[in-house]
Amino acid sequence: MTKQLQDAYIVAASRTPIGKAPRGMFRNTRPDELLVHAIKSAVAQVPGLDTGVIEDAIVGCAIPEAEQGLNVARIGALLAGLPNTVGGVTVNRFCASGLTALAMAADRIRVGEADAMIAGGCESMSMVPMMGNKPSLSPHIFDRNEDVGIAYGMGLTAEKVAERWKISREAQDAFSVESHRRAIAAQQAGEFNDEIAAYTITDRVPDLATGEISVKTREVKLDEGPRADTSMEGLAKLRAVFANKGSVTAGNSSQTSDGAGALIVVSEKILKQFNLTPLARFVSFAVRGVPPEIMGIGPKEAIPAALKAAGLKQDDLDWIELNEAFAAQSLAVIQDLGLDPSKLNPLGGAIALGHPLGATGAIRAATVVHGLRRRNYKYGMVTMCVGTGMGAAGIIERL
Repeated sequence: MTKQLQDAYIVAASRTPIGKAPRGMFRNTRPDELLVHAIKSAVAQVPGLDTGVIEDAIVGCAIPEAEQGLNVARIGALLAGLPNTVGGVTVNRFCASGLTALAMAADRIRVGEADAMIAGGCESMSMVPMMGNKPSLSPHIFDRNEDVGIAYGMGLTAEKVAERWKISREAQDAFSVESHRRAIAAQQAGEFNDEIAAYTITDRVPDLATGEISVKTREVKLDEGPRADTSMEGLAKLRAVFANKGSVTAGNSSQTSDGAGALIVVSEKILKQFNLTPLARFVSFAVRGVPPEIMGIGPKEAIPAALKAAGLKQDDLDWIELNEAFAAQSLAVIQDLGLDPSKLNPLGGAIALGHPLGATGAIRAATVVHGLRRRNYKYGMVTMCVGTGMGAAGIIERL
């Protein structure tokens, strides 16, 4: 007997501000603490929900070690004050970890294995190096030419995409300027207020003369990355950093960042039991692989697959969060799929706002959930390229 799938509803979506790494506002803040804050903030959005019905927390993290190791999902759930009956599992799909966590949580509900789940992501690129503390690639990646791209740095894969898709340096810089412009405008208009949970940072500064330690607190409410002074002239002065005579620079690449996000996903049973109003429905998710050396093109394959699974057309999408790992790969995906720039990253993207790797999918999902409601749109998508050659895409429907 075939069991019919049930819908998975998002009833809360919250995130921290995003800090710049490695010397930004969260440089001394542990990623598990950021995750705890995101979970607590999500729970606070649904005061009528008994947290005792939450069965599991699925959290994405791209480099799950050190301060964000030891199954940070379970630790975060416990430290957030959830009952110890709530489980926790940490998942890793690099840049799509947070989105994958959301899809996995939704799937548990859709197949009837759970009725209430936490989904999220966290990452501190200040405390944990991008490759981890002990990177060790298998020597067998050099056995076949098609596997060598696994060893490429992300910047080099962006250079490969820029070369193959003929994305100019000027186009990349212009894309970056627009990302910052949109982000600044969004901050000034309060577009992020619904999704960002202000975070209080405690600074302890020793006075060497007196031996005393002064303690100061400050509340941060905005992402740290957007710069109002970003210009074509300024970006043109930056040197390519990944390839000789290349076009990919620090200015047209995503920022290394710190942050966390969390969402609560429930079944219709929970909606009725606690009289909850859903914010959105998680519709579909897809992952597709591409050659590792051009990993940035991954969304080109994942987006059509997610649309097909949802029974939608590209024109049905009102809001697309295409993670800006690099301007080069974003422009290549836009070019090949014919994405509408007016629907794409309307509040800016990772080049301006930052990209805390495993947290980004959850963070951008929160952006879509609240953005769709604020603008009365119907369908939104979160999509990104993924290291070692993948693309991921998830579709969300406003209710």
